[in-house]
Amino acid sequence: MMTELEKYYNKFNEEKRLTSRHGQVEFITSMKYIHKYLPVDKSAKILDVGAGTGRYSVQLAEEGYDVTAVELVKYNLGILKKKNSAVKAYQGNAMKLSRFQDKEFDLILIFGPMYHLYSKEDKVKALTEAKRVLKDEGVILVAYCMNEYSVLTYGFKQNHILECMENGKIDEKFRVQPEEADLYDYVRLEDIDSYNDAAGMERIQIISADGPSDYMRPVLNAMDEKTFQTFIEYHLSTCERLELVGAGSHTVDIIRKKDNKKHE
Repeated sequence: MMTELEKYYNKFNEEKRLTSRHGQVEFITSMKYIHKYLPVDKSAKILDVGAGTGRYSVQLAEEGYDVTAVELVKYNLGILKKKNSAVKAYQGNAMKLSRFQDKEFDLILIFGPMYHLYSKEDKVKALTEAKRVLKDEGVILVAYCMNEYSVLTYGFKQNHILECMENGKIDEKFRVQPEEADLYDYVRLEDIDSYNDAAGMERIQIISADGPSDYMRPVLNAMDEKTFQTFIEYHLSTCERLELVGAGSHTVDIIRKKDNKKHE
């Protein structure tokens, strides 16, 4: 029997999302920071947990890296496999990476699972499993959906705020309180800090993957190509600014095992 998440992704066009203009901002930014932490000599082994349809996996495999992908949703996995890339793709769950050995990978991407795991316990379990299969000098990039984006867009922009506060979907501190049927979980920076602490991980840096782009979809879509490229330059120059990190729709936390100082 299909889960609600599988039903959702059977209808949701994940391929199209990252090729839209706001999706391109997220993809270009994430790839910049993936490359920042990958060795230039292509020797790294990469694990993409929650790989979707393989937008990142396939690109990195085409660049010559050894890429393994894990995806929960069969429909997405099928699209990934049809691309006939060098990616080794498996169905699997972020909280159970038992097919992989300890300390097997140099770099791990967790770009989807945290959106759909609801409890702190489950998120920490996903981080702990990734930590187990990460080499001691390795790096993990973890994407999260941010609380304020949800409140501002679904709550205020789409005019659901009063109904959400009445039915408890948003609490008195304006924190989103999702249930599993809602499919997405939303966090604040202090939540991400608490997951890292619990999993024995420490931050190298944290960035806004998309900045204001998700709020500006019609504006981005109306831009001529030169203006859009200038927007990307602006975003890449500001995406590490702490005052902006929690305000976008997606945040990427770049972490390593505690007490590993190699990348400093």
